[in-house]
Amino acid sequence: MDVDHPTTTWEALQDGKVFYRRQQVYSIPSKLPHLGDFIVAGCRYGGPIALMRDTSKVTVLSGASTAFAKAQIQVYSAAGEGILLFSWDQGKIVRFGWTADEQLAVLNEEGTYRVYDLQGDYRQYSLGSEAAELGVIDARIHETGLVALTGTLSLLEVKGWEGGKPLTLANPGISQPPHSWAVIAPDLNISRHVEVLLSVDSTVYSVDNLESTDQRLSRGPFSHLAPSPNGKNLALLTFSGTLWVVSTDFQRSLADFDTKTAAGASGEVRQVEWCGNDAVLLTWETMVMLVGPFGDTLQYFYPGPTFAVTESDGVRLVGPDACEFIQKVPVSSVDVFRPGSTSPAAILYDAWEQFSKSSPKAGESIRSIRPELATAVNQCIDAAGMEWNPYWQRRLLNAAKFGKAFIDLYDATDFVSLGQTLKVLNAVRFYEIGIPITYTQYTQLSPTQLIARLTSRNLHLLALRISSFLDLPPSAVLRHWACAKIVRSKSNASTDSEIDDNAVCRSIVEKFEKLGGTGVSYAEIARKAWEIGRTDLATKLLDHEPRSSDQVPLLLSMKEDKLALSKAVESGDTDLVYHVLLHLQKRMALGNFFRLIEEGGPSLLPARNLLQVYAREQNRDMLRDFYYSDDRRVESAALSLSEAASMSDPSAKISAVKAAQRFFSEDKERSFEAKMMDESARLLTFQQQLEKEADGKIQFFGLSINETIRMCLINGMGKRADKVKYDFKVPDKRFWYVKLYALTEIHDWDGLDAFARSKRSPIGYQAFVTHLVNKGYQKEATPYVARCDANKRVDLYVLCGDWRLAGKECKDRGDKVRLEELRRKCPNSLIARELDVLASSMK
Repeated sequence: MDVDHPTTTWEALQDGKVFYRRQQVYSIPSKLPHLGDFIVAGCRYGGPIALMRDTSKVTVLSGASTAFAKAQIQVYSAAGEGILLFSWDQGKIVRFGWTADEQLAVLNEEGTYRVYDLQGDYRQYSLGSEAAELGVIDARIHETGLVALTGTLSLLEVKGWEGGKPLTLANPGISQPPHSWAVIAPDLNISRHVEVLLSVDSTVYSVDNLESTDQRLSRGPFSHLAPSPNGKNLALLTFSGTLWVVSTDFQRSLADFDTKTAAGASGEVRQVEWCGNDAVLLTWETMVMLVGPFGDTLQYFYPGPTFAVTESDGVRLVGPDACEFIQKVPVSSVDVFRPGSTSPAAILYDAWEQFSKSSPKAGESIRSIRPELATAVNQCIDAAGMEWNPYWQRRLLNAAKFGKAFIDLYDATDFVSLGQTLKVLNAVRFYEIGIPITYTQYTQLSPTQLIARLTSRNLHLLALRISSFLDLPPSAVLRHWACAKIVRSKSNASTDSEIDDNAVCRSIVEKFEKLGGTGVSYAEIARKAWEIGRTDLATKLLDHEPRSSDQVPLLLSMKEDKLALSKAVESGDTDLVYHVLLHLQKRMALGNFFRLIEEGGPSLLPARNLLQVYAREQNRDMLRDFYYSDDRRVESAALSLSEAASMSDPSAKISAVKAAQRFFSEDKERSFEAKMMDESARLLTFQQQLEKEADGKIQFFGLSINETIRMCLINGMGKRADKVKYDFKVPDKRFWYVKLYALTEIHDWDGLDAFARSKRSPIGYQAFVTHLVNKGYQKEATPYVARCDANKRVDLYVLCGDWRLAGKECKDRGDKVRLEELRRKCPNSLIARELDVLASSMK
């Protein structure tokens, strides 16, 4: 196999101490238009490039040239294959650039910006009304946000690509637009805030969110400012053509170079980019020059304009005929392949070649580096990762494999890992895929991000195979594949949409089950189906979602209200049920909301119960409407009574009780309750009248009938007490008990005696005696004993403490036995003598 040696593309700098190589990645003759007529933005990590025609230049169109409309942006892969073409209809474009996840951000002069994926779908945001009013004259887009320069020369920063609120940076205090400016991304700053560098007059202003600092330079103005990939250094090009490299804090000057002295340089410099962190690349119309740290240069000539994309370990150069990658040759590659190298890695590689030829010199070489053999093996492994050609990758890995066989204890993890990685890198570097990513970039980007870039291009099969090969979960790939399949099937949908939905749903479910897509949420895929108008498909997909917390929010968005409520109830999660109920209550008319719950039948009974619990605590009006709409009269009455119990306003309380009476009266089986409510309302009304008669000095409202009678009696309103008795048909016994207690309470003994004499007591007179005794009024109780039954008088006199009258009662009745019993129980001798006298008189 005739393969060029790696050193054929090497060129030396710094007197042969450092080498740079330019290797062709893809051949792209006639695939791209003339780059000089376009504004170009390139994505890092082997990403695509976006082109928009530069309207400030006159373009000659020929039959063979690609026609671009003014408001169109074309996206190409690094291999020159077209990926996306879309039109722009939102005013003049100020700037476009790439995000970290390979999406294209496009900003117009009104502050509106869109973020496009590689399928042409976009999200639109705005910098706010202030930016729209002032206008945006320029912007810089970095991977994690953007900085816009407004018409008043203020700076607005947007963090992230989710439509965050713009933040105003410190006022730079400039009166005219800067000659050039650049942004150092937050992740490259110690402060973790964006830093803006503005070339103003002869100096540079450094602006962040807190302050604007004049660096007090005198070498400006500068036509180009370019921060290095690590954010530590800055390349500045003056209008006179001097390239100055300085640290970003402007404390150390690293290099000076006069570009006017470069042979073949004509016209203005088009780009100033970094080649890794060690060298600066300048491009002209047909020439590219690499400037090293000590002013050494390398020149490359092209038949037309080029475009350079800075990478962390080099620079990608897109020319008229090829896509190339220029980088500093890694140390491990220099150790192995540099002519005359005596490093252990070079000797090991030579030993492997000798071994392949069955030469005995292989053993001698191995023995000569035996103490450093492990280092040599590691260098060969590292060099294999840095090579682009699979032929040299295999040879270097074979050399490492040969060397590690002579090491007793060697951890081959790196060897195996690199072999896997190189298979992945070679697959994505293939021109049909078009992602020319290096091993260094791959380790920075991560395998997950690389797979995401493949899925964004709809390269699902390759992404799935790589995921499986690297033992990564396939969920992200399957999710994207399912969404893409739904979108494609919409455009190819058959006339019978139900059959098509069933087929798509079945194919997605079967694929997930086959490939282990357990980590994929069907709700996310269903949302995509709903967004493009396929509601039935979304519903079918949601049936396979095991997590109700993911199902329900989407069903609510789809306005599948009954299904959402059913799923929430089935989940047994009361919080989720409340979420659905409150969402529906806000969105729907109240009648429709109640109808939805009632028509759900027994399956929605828990939802009805939870709604009542919530409404009883938080929204009584809604509970009242719910009971009314459901014709639940008894519950409505109970609710009115509950509200009445907590009311302090008399009129409102009476109204609530009357409302309860109406609800009870509408139910034939609740006539007793209706009658009670009617009497309660009449009682409350009468109590209002009593309070008015008492000038509000006596509290009647809300008392029971017994308490009302009592309050009338103890306040001298006897006639009113009698009225209450007759109006509310209070039984005589209860009335007598209440009046007995009331008159006792106010010590109205005359009144009590008159009351007892007014008519025959329905409760008897023993009740008078016992009550008065219990209250401590034995003396007042004694007169009533004579009115009690004869056989109980003795005991009642004893209860009143009047033993003499008890003894006299025994004498009158001729009960000598009882008299003797009284004598034995009497409390003192004086009473005993009196009882003895009575007893002797009976003989």
